Parts: sequence; C-alpha cells; structure tokens
Amino acid sequence: MNTARLPPPASSSSSSPQPSSTTSTSFPISHALTSLHWFSPLPSSTFTFTFNSKPPRRRFLVLVQGTGNHSTTTTFTSASTPSNLLNQTLLTLLRQRKTEEAWLTYVQCTELPSPTCLSRLVSQLSYLNTHQALTRAQSIIQRLRNERQLHRLDANSLGLLAVSASKAGHILYAASLIKSMLRSGYLPHVKAWSAVVSRLAASGDDGPLEALKLFDSVARRMRRFTDDALVVAKSRPDTAAYNAVLNACANLGYTERFLQLFEEMPHLGAEPDVLTYNVMIKLCARVERKDLLVFALERILEMGIQLCMTTLHSLVAAYVGLGDLESAEKLVQAMREERKDLCKILRELNSTSPSNNDGYVFDKLLPNSVEPNNSEPPLLPKAYAPDSRIYTTLMKGYMKEGRVTDTVRMLEAMRHQDDSASHPDHVTYTTVVSALVKTGSMDPARQVLAEMTRIGVPANRVTYNILLKGYCQQLQIDKAKELVREMVDDAGIVPDVVSYNTLIDGCILVDDSAGALTYFNEMRARGIAPTKISYTTLMKAFALSGQPKLANKVFEEMLRDPHVKVDLVAWNMLVEAYCRLGLVEEAKKTVQRMRENGFYPNVATYGSLANGIALARKPGEALLLWNEVKERCAVKEEVEVSNSPPPLKPDEGLLDTLADICVRAAFFRKALEIVACMEENGIPPNKTKYTRIYVEMHSRMFTSKHASKARQDRRRERKRAAEAFKFWLGLPNSYYGSEWRLEPVDGDDSASDFV
Repeated sequence: MNTARLPPPASSSSSSPQPSSTTSTSFPISHALTSLHWFSPLPSSTFTFTFNSKPPRRRFLVLVQGTGNHSTTTTFTSASTPSNLLNQTLLTLLRQRKTEEAWLTYVQCTELPSPTCLSRLVSQLSYLNTHQALTRAQSIIQRLRNERQLHRLDANSLGLLAVSASKAGHILYAASLIKSMLRSGYLPHVKAWSAVVSRLAASGDDGPLEALKLFDSVARRMRRFTDDALVVAKSRPDTAAYNAVLNACANLGYTERFLQLFEEMPHLGAEPDVLTYNVMIKLCARVERKDLLVFALERILEMGIQLCMTTLHSLVAAYVGLGDLESAEKLVQAMREERKDLCKILRELNSTSPSNNDGYVFDKLLPNSVEPNNSEPPLLPKAYAPDSRIYTTLMKGYMKEGRVTDTVRMLEAMRHQDDSASHPDHVTYTTVVSALVKTGSMDPARQVLAEMTRIGVPANRVTYNILLKGYCQQLQIDKAKELVREMVDDAGIVPDVVSYNTLIDGCILVDDSAGALTYFNEMRARGIAPTKISYTTLMKAFALSGQPKLANKVFEEMLRDPHVKVDLVAWNMLVEAYCRLGLVEEAKKTVQRMRENGFYPNVATYGSLANGIALARKPGEALLLWNEVKERCAVKEEVEVSNSPPPLKPDEGLLDTLADICVRAAFFRKALEIVACMEENGIPPNKTKYTRIYVEMHSRMFTSKHASKARQDRRRERKRAAEAFKFWLGLPNSYYGSEWRLEPVDGDDSASDFV
C-alpha cells in the first residue's frame, strides 16, 4: 500500500548527515545484561500548556481539547527564552536548510530554544529519513519529555517524526506519537496518521488490530471538532487512509467491519479506487471466497475505474494463496496469449459452490455477484502481458508445494522472454534460492547466487539472509560466517536484524550460547535495534544452556525496550527456562505475572510446567495443573465470558506428561481422567509405556496380608482405581466392569486420590 508523503518542511537540510556511531557495551555470558538507553514513547498523559500575558513575537497554532465541540488556541512566544541571539542564530541556520549546523548549535544550548526553532529542527531531522537524524529527533523528544516541555512542539513536527519513525520500522514508537498527539488535543494531518495506520496494517502480530484502534481514535477526535471544518479537513481520512485501514480488515478477515468502512467512504468524499478493490480481492482470499474473485475484477470494469497490473497481481496471488495453482496457471497463460476475456475464463474456473458465510456482506460489496448469469462478462480495455512479478508469484506457489523443478523451469522460461518486463529480477532469483534452500540444496543455491552476480542482477539482503538460514539449519555455522564476510566485503551489504537473528538461532542449534550472546551484543553495538525475535531467541539460548537467571535478565531488558512488545512467546520462553531445571515455584510466579499482564497460559505454557513438575518430582503439583487444564478444556467458545480464559485444546505432549506423572505416583483415578481426555481429543494413549511403568513400580501394590482393617478401608478406593487402570491396560485384574472409566460406588462420591 503506497503511503502518501508529507510536504517537505521549508527549512529542510540538504547536507548529508554523518554516519551513526551508536554503540552498546558488550557483556560476558556470566554477567548480567547491560541496560541500554532507549528513547521512550511520548507520555500518555495530557501535556501541560502555559500561557504568556505578553504579546507573542511569533505565533503558531496548537489544537487542544476543549469542552463540547469547541477548541481553544494557545500561543507561545520566543521572548521567554534565555538568549534571543542564540535563537536567532538557530532559526537562521534552519531557514538556510543547514540542518547539521543547526543541530550542533542546539547541542550547545544550555536552555531550550524557542518553540519555533524546536519544531523546525524536529521537522527537518525527521524529513531526512536517516537513522542518525531519527535518533537526534528522538533525543529532542526525550529531553522535552524529561523537562515537561513537550507542548513546545507543533503538530506538523510530531507528525513528520511519526512518519519517519514508521518508515524506519519503529512502528510502535510512531503509533505512540500519534496517540499522544490525540490525547493532548492535536489533530494530526491525514498523511501523518494514515502512514502509521498503513504500516501497522501490514505488520504482523497485533499490527492490524492496532491499525483499526488508531483509525477509530482519529475518528473520535475529529468528531469533537465538528464546528471547525478547516481543522478537520486536513485530518479527514482520504482514499489512501481508508485503503490502509481496509487492508487491516482484510488481513484480519473482518468482513463486517470492512463493509462498514467501505460504505462510509463516499460520505466523507473518499471514493474507492483500484487499490480499494485490490484489497477487496485480498479479503475474498482471506475468507476463502474464491468464487468472488472474478466479480471483484468485473466490478472494477463496471465502475469505470482504470485497471492496472496490481489488480492482476492480486488475482494471481489470491489463487496461489488459496492453493489453486491450476487457476493461477490458466490466468497467466491467458495473459500470455493477450486475451481480453479474463473475466469469462475466471467464471469458467468457478466450479465450487459459493459459501453462505458473510453472504450479505459480499452482496453489498459486490452487488454484481448476486445474479451473475444475467450479464455477459465484461472485456478488459486492453491486453496485459504478465510481468516478472506475476511469474514470481506463480513460482512462489510452486515453491510452497515443493515443486523445485517447476520453479527452476519457470526461471529458465523467463530468461528467454522477448519482453524485458518479464525477465527475472532479484526477487525471482531469490525465490529460486529459497526453493533450493528449503530442500537443503545449498550448493545449487550458491550457484544461483553466483549467476546473479555474473548477469548483473545484484542480490539483496533478503537473498543472503535466506542462504544464512539454510547454512544454520544444516549446522554449517562456519559457512554461515563466511557468507556474512562475503556479504559485507564483496556485496557491500550490511547485515540487518534478521541476519543476526538467524545467526543467533544457528548458534543455539550447535549449543553455542556464548556465540549467540556475542552476535546479540554485536548487533546492538552496530546500532541495530533488537526485535522480539532477537530477545526470545537469546532467551532460548540461555534456557537450553541451563541459565534461567540470564534468560530472566534478557526478558527484563525486553520489558524495558519501548520498541518491542512482549508477547506470549517471550513469557513461555521464560517459563521454559525455569522448568528445564525443575524450578517449579519460579515458573509458577512467572505464570502469575503473565496473567497480571493480560496473557493466559496456552498449551506450550502448560507443557513446560508439566515437564518441570516431572523433573522436580512433585506429583501434587501435577494434580493442581491437571485440574486447571481440565477447567480450560471444559470452556466452550459460544458461552465464553469476556474476562474468562479462552478454551484450551490440549496436545499429546501435555497430556502424556501428566498421565506419566500420575501413573508413577499411583494417582490412577486422575490417570484415567487424563487418558479419557486424550481419547476425546483423538490422541491415542501410549498403553505400552504405562503398562511398563505399572509393572515396574506398582506390581506389588496392595499385596500385604497383614494390613489392619482401618488401613484396608482407607486404601479401598485407591485399590479400586488401580484395578480399573489395570483393566484399561489389559493386565490381570479383579475389576471387570463394562466400562473402564471409574464411577463412585455405594453412593460415595467423595472418594479421591490420596496425595
């Protein structure tokens, strides 16, 4: 999705910034992690605005929240600054677009410059779109925040900084800037907030959800300025903004919300364009409505919207994503034959009956799909020949299905195409490299890399990262290191966070936790911000090497990093680190912290706890864990309460470990409950293992003939449970019921295992 760009500030610098020299102190494996200084996001509280009774020399408008639908304005003056001469010098440098000199002058200021100088400096630094400039702009934000003077910056400077941060990959920081602006009464420009929404919508994890929330926040703020049309007009969502939030809906599969936003567009003067319908094609593929893809294409033609190649790219990608390579191949072949009746061809491919799910939604989105047989499929205005992107998309489909031969053949066919637009590019070659690496064919993959160099198609960082992953997966760390040197020295490509994450994971595969830590330190020393994958991978290294304290220090560092959002994977990795040493109490405390932070344990969490309990030989904890798992399994989605944990579907590893513990501890009643749960979930219990455990550990149980009657009465229920378990195993027993599941006898429903 293309993101609109803000106009350049009037004093944008043309000088080139010096390269960044951000460093971080390395630390040995036996010591604690060194805390880095991160630039925190803007505070969530409303900024404090000050008023000046004197007439201001230079005024600029700041929107603040008022009561009702009214807004108030506040003016600031540079007269209150300690040195008017310094301010004038700084302002002159900014007007001359000497950003580097202006920054050096700002650094020498012992007191804050005027609001005008600060806003212009942040704007120009943000517009440079370099790592160094972004770091400098963030340092100004940090200083103003510490001195509680954030109100000195205007909306334009904060908006430009949000756009620059989102382009640099600091999406959470950019989103926090927009949210802080909204909470403080600012109404950001549409090009600023929509750029952040676009990046969030295309990111993984909770990005699409956060994009929807941010869009709604802007809409709520605009409703408070209904009386000020001039203010709202610059922030009102345009077609590009709607396309960004619709993309979030498509990625999530939210059909009803997609329809709501789509119908809202014309009322705000945002007419759907070809990109809007491209996103609609993605939505159809996301909810597996393959039958509607052709009608999205027909709707574009019926509405008189100019068709472009991106629509055909979306169609091929949709069929490939749905696993229908046959339809994708026929579509590409028709394009090669320069046919204009693609709609007719796609209709003939709709052999599957349409789904009734979300039918009313698509009836409104694509009204031409209600009675498709009453009209002749429209023709394309001209023939479109497939380009390298379409061929590459089809190649990715071959790669997913393991058809390496077809992938290579497609590459050879593209080389002999007459149209230069169909010749393979770096993405095409990278796809072939990925297909070969996926099958473990590293030597042919390196040959493709050499071919790229020979024909003048330079490999990019993605190509090298794929090769790095292949070497690491095959435990060839030396070759991976050699490839990194070639990548830097020969190709001039600097490794990114993905490169380092791959190397860290490779060190883990060869049990080299010290090497993993070395690469993590090197990454931060180069000024590359770690991602949550970086942190969790390093935690995994310490967990596997039996160093839970270091894993915990990495986790705490992750919590302090404002650029990273801690997820359930990180919590589970910390639990796993403790459980690998049998530290059950520490693991339980971590699970409690997890709940307090809004995360519910999943199957992986319970599996780690079960393994830790087995290692610590605490069968009583296994009974408590099984009771919690059993309660979670009984939760039904249709009756789920908002505050209740989500339903749980246990896996074989969790149930088998719990059953193993219960059999060893002679908790046969609970063991029968667990194996019953296994059968209900289609998991075959390992009777052979349980039989061996019983024979080795409990074959002489209850054989004493000298026990007192009181003792015999106390163990009666346990003996009955043991006989039922033996009956289920097929061992000789004295319990011959028609059903092995144990039921209370003589009306006694209070019997339970002895702990």
